[in-house]
Amino acid sequence: MAEQLTEEDIRKIEDEINERKSVIRPKLIADVKEAREQGDLSENFEYYAAKKAKNENEGRIRYLERMLKGAVVISDASKEDEVGLNNTVTLYFEEDDEEMSLKIVTSIRSDSLENRVSHESPIGKAVLGHKVGDRVEVRVNPEYSYHVIIRSIDKTTTGDDEIQKF
Repeated sequence: MAEQLTEEDIRKIEDEINERKSVIRPKLIADVKEAREQGDLSENFEYYAAKKAKNENEGRIRYLERMLKGAVVISDASKEDEVGLNNTVTLYFEEDDEEMSLKIVTSIRSDSLENRVSHESPIGKAVLGHKVGDRVEVRVNPEYSYHVIIRSIDKTTTGDDEIQKF
């Protein structure tokens, strides 16, 4: 399935690829060359560590380039009073009598530990397009769902969300 990315996601991925190719790659190649010059490769830990780092960088470049090649560009625009991508929404969970703020992002920027949830997740799908005060059903699976009430929507973006590292 093609990855859904916003223009900002694409820019961040392109920036990372450029940095990896123009800054990180030359340094790692120099590290491999320097380690190789230290002599016997069969017992040279620095050489194997440098090769591993170089290969990991090349793998990350290939992964990001494949992601861009098959990406579907989606808009992060939304109405001023509706939940959209890159918005932080405060939700009231009726079942737990608790409030939580979540940022709705694309799947490559999601991070549950940072309260960033994918627009493809059950809660992301449920709240997108809704307004403050709406009571929304979050359907987890055919047998289970719960309700949340949208308390507030913050449209400001900080742009500091990282692309997931795999």
